[in-house]
Amino acid sequence: MIELNNITKTFNHGEVNEVKALGNISLKIERAEFVVIVGSNGSGKTTLLNIVSGAELPSDGKIVINGNDVTKLAEFKRSKWIARVFQNPLSGTAPELSIIDNFRLAALRTTRKKLVIGVNDAFKKQVKDKIATLGMGLENKVEQPMGTLSGGQRQALTLLMSVMDNTDILLLDEPTAALDPRSANLILQTADTLIKQYKLTAVLITHNLKDAHQYGNRLIQMSEGQIIKDLSGSEKSKLQLQDLFGWFA
Repeated sequence: MIELNNITKTFNHGEVNEVKALGNISLKIERAEFVVIVGSNGSGKTTLLNIVSGAELPSDGKIVINGNDVTKLAEFKRSKWIARVFQNPLSGTAPELSIIDNFRLAALRTTRKKLVIGVNDAFKKQVKDKIATLGMGLENKVEQPMGTLSGGQRQALTLLMSVMDNTDILLLDEPTAALDPRSANLILQTADTLIKQYKLTAVLITHNLKDAHQYGNRLIQMSEGQIIKDLSGSEKSKLQLQDLFGWFA
């Protein structure tokens, strides 16, 4: 599904402020695998996610998605496989448009856009039914502008929008960092449900070690641009929370 072969990423190459963000990383993520990545600030987590999404191109190495070499493919051209939820709830939505129009745009994410966004009764019912699963009452406010919602509400809707169009891969870049604990729990529970329901390949970056312990079937720790721990299957399930905290002691 996702293969990174000998990936390096260097910023400001040859300058006094040169930074080697990733150093010769090779990683294979299988279909429907839910990978959680932890690491200190500057460990390379977000750079790795940017390399997968196409927001950054590698300095060296090869990236393969669904058997396709996408190493030099731009981010928008990878959108037919990849959806991404960002740390900032303001990202990924059009605040001036209504909830229903944001969902319509999401449904057209990988298709050619038309000048007019069509929303019929069947589509509106489909969206309302999806939103109702959140238990927030937003299914009765689909004409409300997205920008008037709270961060938690927007992030929850962004997650639902990520599966409105065909997608194989869901990238979650610290999606709960700016949220209160109650909203954060809802976001991760919703993400976990969607990942299982749609059999998505998912990568979650988080600084919350309790969440890293609870979610996913594979856990990776990064440090200084390298993968230093990689636990999956029984290794991940047997990991105790105190052991995970010990990684950063």
